[in-house]
Amino acid sequence: MSHKPTIILVHGFWGGAAHWGKVILELAHRGYQSVHAAELPLTSLAEDAERTRKMVAQQKGPVVLVGHSYGGAVITEAGDQPNVAGLVYIAAFAPDEGESPAAITQLHPPAAMANIEPDSDSYLWLKADKFHESFCQDLPPEEGVVLAATQKAPLAGTFGDVITAPAWRKKPSWYQIASEDRMIAPENQAAMSARLGARRVMTLEASHALPQSKPLEVAAFIDEAAMAVSK
Repeated sequence: MSHKPTIILVHGFWGGAAHWGKVILELAHRGYQSVHAAELPLTSLAEDAERTRKMVAQQKGPVVLVGHSYGGAVITEAGDQPNVAGLVYIAAFAPDEGESPAAITQLHPPAAMANIEPDSDSYLWLKADKFHESFCQDLPPEEGVVLAATQKAPLAGTFGDVITAPAWRKKPSWYQIASEDRMIAPENQAAMSARLGARRVMTLEASHALPQSKPLEVAAFIDEAAMAVSK
């Protein structure tokens, strides 16, 4: 039996590494002993990608990078290292060279775009009273309250940072679309997944918070990718 690769999970805006908690447990149940969730500063794409590259460099064997939301832009920028065997996008941005998440968003603005607001320090916040309906409408309202209170705001400039060399042009990729996503328009997700030439595209009837609302399906999709690159 092939040795399982290391899985590195990369979060997006308005949440940290803990957003992957349920997926981490499911991967553990599937026998993955080397799983790491990066904690990004969300201060610039360059800094977030560098943090991810450093985590990848610490691993001795092949790595599958998994990005949710803005984390997809991070793995696109950071996934060029030789031991990265594959890229998995979970309702995530997959920009091309010279393209930013902001530019993609403008093609089809998401339903909840009006619920994002900057503070006086140029951090972007998702309005707490709109968090549940915007980010995670398929989770219990109580979970939405906690996610809103613990949200990790990005610096606004991060959203406009562009990709220099997209790793998906060289690495095999997989894409999971959230059909009820109000943070990244499903039309944009469909276009990005088609452009990737992904090995497989799966659509789930889910909110943007796939790692929390559909952890079984997300873990199974990651496992599928990991098994494919291990053959």
